[in-house]
Amino acid sequence: MHHVGRFSARIGREISSCALLLSLCALGSSAQAVDVGLAGVFPGKALLTIDGGAPRIVAVGSRTAEGVAVLAVDGETATIEADGRKRTLRVGQNVASQAAATSGARATLTADAQGHFLTTGGINGTTVRFLVDTGATMVGLGAGDARRIGIDASKGVPEVAMTANGQARVVRVKLDSVRVGEIVVNNVDALVHEHEMPYVLLGMSFLNRMEMQRDGQSMTLRKRY
Repeated sequence: MHHVGRFSARIGREISSCALLLSLCALGSSAQAVDVGLAGVFPGKALLTIDGGAPRIVAVGSRTAEGVAVLAVDGETATIEADGRKRTLRVGQNVASQAAATSGARATLTADAQGHFLTTGGINGTTVRFLVDTGATMVGLGAGDARRIGIDASKGVPEVAMTANGQARVVRVKLDSVRVGEIVVNNVDALVHEHEMPYVLLGMSFLNRMEMQRDGQSMTLRKRY
């Protein structure tokens, strides 16, 4: 019986040691800081870069999987909570500012009466009219614009996209170049729609390479990479 008691005590000590080790490991992992940068601001939303990843839009009051919460957006700043503390970041601060410093290419857009940002640019050397759409995951083209640019949709990948009118059949293609102002981005993913569209949607497959700053009726894009 004494042997059993000593054996049980030893097992108990080993279990306690393992539990302590696991607790210390968990504490160490939770102490790792999350690197957050502010790439752009919009009404009620912030465009964040987290741990060097691509920019993503996070609404005020929302929290990302990494535990980063956007508390407020004011002018060119956003107040966030990360690692248990609040920080106020200015557009271009942290990750975004480091990447943006390597490129001076920029474009300034002005909102129309409805608050939409429209601009003339180019796709594969052909002039098009863009509408900035941060809700679109990719650049979106109507069938007519695609034909005019010379895009062969038959060589693309068929997909189904969600639009304001429900599901729509689209074809995913790769654009050689997209130009807005001084900015030129190569190898941009895009979706060609079956129907006509009044504008080419300038979606996140282009915008996620930008530092975006909005000041009233103006929006400035700076190329990050």
